[in-house]
Amino acid sequence: MTPLYYIISAPLVAWHWLFTQLGLDSDGGAAWVLSIIGLTLVVRAALIPLFVKQIKSSRNMQLIQPKVKELQKKYGHDRERLAQETMKLYKDSGTNPFASCLPILVQMPIFFALFRILDQAAKKETPHGFLSAELAGDFANSRLFGEIPLKMSFWGARTWGDSGDLTVMLTALVLVLAMTATTFTTQRQLMAKNMPADALSGPYAQQQKMLLYVLPVAFGLGGVAFPIGVLLYWTTSNLWTMGQQFYVIRNNPAPGTPAFKAKEERDRAKAARKGTLVEDPTAAPTEPQEDRRPAVRPQPQKQTREQRKKTGKKPGGSPKSGPQGGKK
Repeated sequence: MTPLYYIISAPLVAWHWLFTQLGLDSDGGAAWVLSIIGLTLVVRAALIPLFVKQIKSSRNMQLIQPKVKELQKKYGHDRERLAQETMKLYKDSGTNPFASCLPILVQMPIFFALFRILDQAAKKETPHGFLSAELAGDFANSRLFGEIPLKMSFWGARTWGDSGDLTVMLTALVLVLAMTATTFTTQRQLMAKNMPADALSGPYAQQQKMLLYVLPVAFGLGGVAFPIGVLLYWTTSNLWTMGQQFYVIRNNPAPGTPAFKAKEERDRAKAARKGTLVEDPTAAPTEPQEDRRPAVRPQPQKQTREQRKKTGKKPGGSPKSGPQGGKK
């Protein structure tokens, strides 16, 4: 964990130095809360390439679900052949089924390293990485709003009779619920907006549904033991994920999804406002269209030979004139 201690503590200490230069107290709760939020922004910005890879892999997984179902029908009786053909399909389409878990897998060591740094600084004022013993002591003594220690967890405040402990427990509980709710909402947003109908009934959909409920429950149960500073980090990280995912789904949705249809409607409405809307040739016209076909020239009425002799006109309707009026 030592390399991670230096990686995590570097932006944390840098943000703390910046906020103290701006006039905040070194052992004040505001400086440390803002430093933790700044650390979250740095970590999540560094993970943007992994997030893009996750989105691409998730989209490919959705688009190949009809082919996966065909393989299941064809090789359902042979599990080994089914696994081989499925992996071949993933390889041919450039899809990694595990790429959707990369951001979470990378964040977990960072999360535990931050937990270790803050926990050891709070309990023993132990320095880790670039966090010196003096800064560890400042964090151990930091209090948000003057009465909520950032080192305290929900279970750490045991005495309900003390109003300070009650405030700490309520604050920690609110952050635990916020962390759980944002985790659930992020996963639900992906399933409801950016998954086609075919992808909602296969094995990939079952995996997503399982994560939809398992992850929030796991974080909720474990969150009661996390210090308030760690809860701030994870809640801020979830809010970043929600905003980032909302932007990607809105502007670059997967084909055949509700988000894709919503984007098409927005594009049509925008084009209509600018006057550049191209009408769908298969759609019925909304207004009566002007008939631009050339006028049909009236044809002469057909006459019998006897009628033409009486009238003395050619079949075209003009009078006979000399020898050219006869039939050639």
